[in-house]
Order: sequence, then C-alpha cells, then structure tokens
Amino acid sequence: MHAVAAVLVGLSCCIAPKAPPPPASAFVRVNQLGYPAAATKRAYLMSTANQAGAAFSVKNGSGTVVYSGTVGVSLGTWSSTYKFVQPLDFDTLSTAGTYTISVASATSPPFKIDTGQNVYATAIANGLFFYQTERDGPNYIPNALRTAPAHLNDGNAMTYAAPTYKKNDVLLGDLTPLGARINAAGGWWDAGDYIKGVETISYTTAMLLHGVREFPSQLGSYSNEAKFGTDWLLRMWNDSTKTFYYQVGLGDGNTNIAGDHDLWRLPQADDAYAGTDPLYKYIRNRPVLAAGAAGSPISPNLAGRDAAAFATCFVLYKKSDPTFAAQCLTAAEHVFDLANTSPGQLTTYAPFDFYPETEWRSDLELGAAELYFAVASGGLPSGLPHTDAAYYLQQAAHWANSYMSSTDDAADTLNLYDVSGLAHYELYKAIAQAGNPAGLETTQSALLADMKKALDNALAQAATDPFQFGFPWDVWDTTSHGGGLVVMASEYDQLTGTTTYKPWTSRWAANTTRSRTSPARSTARRRSSRARPSRERTASSSPGW
Repeated sequence: MHAVAAVLVGLSCCIAPKAPPPPASAFVRVNQLGYPAAATKRAYLMSTANQAGAAFSVKNGSGTVVYSGTVGVSLGTWSSTYKFVQPLDFDTLSTAGTYTISVASATSPPFKIDTGQNVYATAIANGLFFYQTERDGPNYIPNALRTAPAHLNDGNAMTYAAPTYKKNDVLLGDLTPLGARINAAGGWWDAGDYIKGVETISYTTAMLLHGVREFPSQLGSYSNEAKFGTDWLLRMWNDSTKTFYYQVGLGDGNTNIAGDHDLWRLPQADDAYAGTDPLYKYIRNRPVLAAGAAGSPISPNLAGRDAAAFATCFVLYKKSDPTFAAQCLTAAEHVFDLANTSPGQLTTYAPFDFYPETEWRSDLELGAAELYFAVASGGLPSGLPHTDAAYYLQQAAHWANSYMSSTDDAADTLNLYDVSGLAHYELYKAIAQAGNPAGLETTQSALLADMKKALDNALAQAATDPFQFGFPWDVWDTTSHGGGLVVMASEYDQLTGTTTYKPWTSRWAANTTRSRTSPARSTARRRSSRARPSRERTASSSPGW
C-alpha cells in the first residue's frame, strides 16, 4: 500500500499542470431566491467592458424570450478585471416561472418569479431548521446534523461571579463560585461555538417573537422555537432574588483553564470531556456567569431586549399558556425596572470584545414599547409594579428621544447593536393606539424622520457601492445589516403609505441572497478587513423578517 501511495505521488509530480482557463468576460448576478412578482427586479452585469445600451433578454424555462431590455450605465467598479457593474431591470415581468437572463457572453443562473410567500418559503424553512439544529440541552430535535442531546450538565450548573480578562482575552486567575446552582439548559449556541449568551439570544428571541406575532401565516411555524428561546431567557433571571445571569460557558481561558474556543468537538462530548482532567473542568461543567449581586442594576441593553422578549411573550401565549405568559410579563416589568440608565461598559459576553456593544437607549425604547402593548392588552397577572400602559408609553418616548439626541442616532441599521429600526416602528404604532396623547417626549413625525435619516444614510452608502448595498461589505455582519435595512425600508413605507424605499427593499434583500456565479473576489472582499472579532457571525444576529 505504501508503494502504491509513493507511485501515485510520483505520478502526480510528473503531470504537467493544466493551464487555468482564461477569466470569463462577464457574469450576471441575480437573486438566487427569486423575485416576488410585485417587487422591483434588478440583476447586475459584471463585465470587463462597458455594455451600456446593449440588449439583454429574459427567457422562460422553455427558452422563449419573454422580456427584453437594455443594460444600464455602470454603477462602479468591482475589481481591476471587472471594471463595470451595470444594472439589468425587468420590473414589469411578473408571471410566475423560472427564468434566465442573457447578455453579451453571459447567462445568469436560473431564478424564479412567484408570490413572495413562495419565493421565500424555502429560506424560511431553512431558517427554522437552523434554529432547531442549534438547540442545546435535552430538548434537542434529532436530524442529520444532531444525533444526541448536549450539555446536560447545564441542568444543574454552578453560578460564578463575572470573570476578569486581560487585554488579550486571557482569563485572569480562576472563576469565583457563588454557591448557587441553576438550571441553565436550553437556548441556542452562539456563532461557531457552544457558548450561550443573553445578549444574542435576547435579541434573536425578541425578533422571532415579533415575527410570529406580526406574520403568523408566514412565521407561525417558529412559535415553538420562539418559546424555546424565551424559556431559556427566563432561566437566566431569578425573579425571586432578582438575580440576572448573562452567559453559560467560557469562551477563552488561560494556560490552566481551557475555554470553548480551544477545542474542536461535537457538543455532546462536553459533559464527560477528558474525564477528570482539571484543564477541561469548565468544558464538562460549564459556568453560569452572574451579571451582579441580587437586585443590582442590569446592563440596559440586556434589560431592554429581555423586557421586549418577555412582553411579546405575554401577548403571544397568554391564551395558550397563561401561566408561562404571566411569568414572562412579571419578569419583563421587574427586569426593565432594574435597567442601569447610567452605564459604563455594557455587559455583553465575557470577554467583552466578543461583542463590543455600546448603544443601549434603543433597547430600552423597544422594551418599553412592547411593555406598552402587553399591558394595554389586558388580562394582567396580579402583583405587577405597573399596570398603566401609559407609563410604558412615556418610557418608550423618553428613550426614543434620548436615542435621537445621542451620537449613536441613525449611525447603524437594525441589528444586534442597534434596535432603533424596530423600536421606532413599534413606538409609532403604540402612540397611534394610545390616541396620540400630548406630553410625550417624541412624536410620530420625529420617529419617521429618524427612520428616514437612517435609511438615507444607507442610500448614501449605496451610492458608493457597485451593487448598491446600503452597508459596507468589508466591515462586519453584512447579511444581518442587509436584513435590517429591508425591514426598516418596509416599515417606513408601511407607516407612510408610500413606496419611497420599495426599490431598495428589493435590492437590499437581493444583496444578501445574490447568486455567487461571479469571480471569487466577491467572497474574498467580504471577508477582508473585519472591524469586529471573527466570532461575530450571522448567528449573532437575528433573522430579519
């Protein structure tokens, strides 16, 4: 066998390498999910030569030309080879079917036109599969990727004081146990590791719950998953002692303590990993990190997002599971009341630079807006500190005004680090439901103006990009920011009854799902020059509905 291997190696050394084929002169990029029939529709021609004014054709599955148009003027340069990126518009084509676009020497991959529900059905199903596959604990869902439950030891986990890290993310010393054990099983893993954090799961859960509430026919299948995330968030809050826990697992350790990122393994291996070797003690028995002493102020980003998730939970489940819903609303009010409104460094993950979040006012705006809807819906459990929905409307308006007066205003899109894109929308609706009362610190027109400000910032960015994306490709979390822009643009048009951003809703959605039948640089460019740690990937941010 060794001789055969040697011969094969020798033969491989003696074969003259085949010359690589010359680069193609053009590519057509389309939305690989397809285009809703009523949406604007744009593909892009990447070419080595200027094709402005040239004819392009759209053919159906039978090869019949069903639409013809002309190539638009170049929107910019993609690379030194593909110096021209030019739009191909076919808005009026709305018949359901499968199509290709042909122009110059290029033909696009097949794509479909159909109802929005049909176009996105597979992606929505895939998203649900992703969350189900990421489940931790005993209530996992068996599938081709998951064959066993994981981290069953989390069901009886020791709590610890928040750790201290050196600047290079090396744990200083060991953890300090607090003596109390909790059930921290459940939740979803973070991006590319097995840590579970309230920062990311609270955002994801709040978005899932909002989607289930607002789009039951499309996202009702996510209801169990949204409840699964909410259940874990409740486990990380002891309402009796008012103790807040923010993380399960340790990302980075030191020479004496292995962290999650030190190992490649299947999740179900952790509970008994390396026997009794002390190096891996926090792999086998994962620590639960407390944000502070019982009753201490809670980092406002976490308090706001938890409150939003818990309040929406109450609205969704008070009929089907009233006990669970009552627990949610009680927790929402208590957590919101403990928000630290003069924070220093926010609590995110340990170490902090895994998710270096700085903006928090929009989280409190969102939490208060969802609490308004929850309290206004009636059927409240007893013992709540606040039973007047107007209180939360005033709080939401206060934090919206505080956000819009801060340096963070309109500096980001809807994503983990800034939820104003959803908070403003919810507050606008809350003000309308309340009858537009006087005396609030902000108005519906101010909220709309701020939403427009953020969207116009995205348009300015789009003007610098050959694919017209409203967020830089080479920074961080590109896909989640694109999804956030789609949500914000749709919200603004809905609230104003206009189609101001309709073309951009379609283009930005397509930017995040564009076909990759194009030069490899399209991938390399997106991976370059990340401003945030590599751990911060799409799982850190919620789906954008």
